[in-house]
Amino acid sequence: MKSANASIIAGVILIALGGLLLLDRLGVIDTAAFVAPLIFAAVGVLFLSLFIRRRESWWAAIPGSVFLGLAAVVIATELTGGAWGAAFLFLFMGAGFGAVFVREPGNWWALIPSGVMFTLAVIVGLPQELQGTPTAAVLFLGLAATFGVLSLVPVRVDEAGNRRERMKWPLIPAGILAVMGLIFVLQAMAVLIPVDFAFPAVMIVAGIALMVYAYLAHRDGRQRAHGPGPRAG
Repeated sequence: MKSANASIIAGVILIALGGLLLLDRLGVIDTAAFVAPLIFAAVGVLFLSLFIRRRESWWAAIPGSVFLGLAAVVIATELTGGAWGAAFLFLFMGAGFGAVFVREPGNWWALIPSGVMFTLAVIVGLPQELQGTPTAAVLFLGLAATFGVLSLVPVRVDEAGNRRERMKWPLIPAGILAVMGLIFVLQAMAVLIPVDFAFPAVMIVAGIALMVYAYLAHRDGRQRAHGPGPRAG
């Protein structure tokens, strides 16, 4: 049944592509600008159909989003003359990695490339007047938000999956990246912090974050070690 469905999808795609090429040869329409995005979109749909039909095929969302993003880039470039084109690729890729996590929450790592892709989409879409320091601010704050969201996701801590806890380590890169992002925000707002002072400040904040993380990890370890023992009958 699954092979039959795949054959039907492939057949429809081939018929559509063949029809467009025939119309192009007859001089009815110029399909040169549509062939590439249609091919990309067709391949992307095939991967997404595999992602939808088989739960274990969560990986198919990644190449599917890439091909659909490429199709969107070509179409957007044709319609807008290049503006916002590349942003669509990053948007689709971010959605693809996000779908990997939604399908299988154990793949929490997918949130990192998802956040990176969405951040890059925003950066690419920034107007020319905001290039430079504002771009760096968006980059670091976007990455900080990515790790901040990751720290809110409960993950399995045992093989049975009955016990879930939130990860604390993402708070360290989130804090460091947030500080660096705020520094660039202040620089972009003309409340300048000299670079000679900025990086030492980041190092100090990073050291404090590491100490806080070590304290929290040590406290949690002691609580588990001295937890309530077995109850007496």
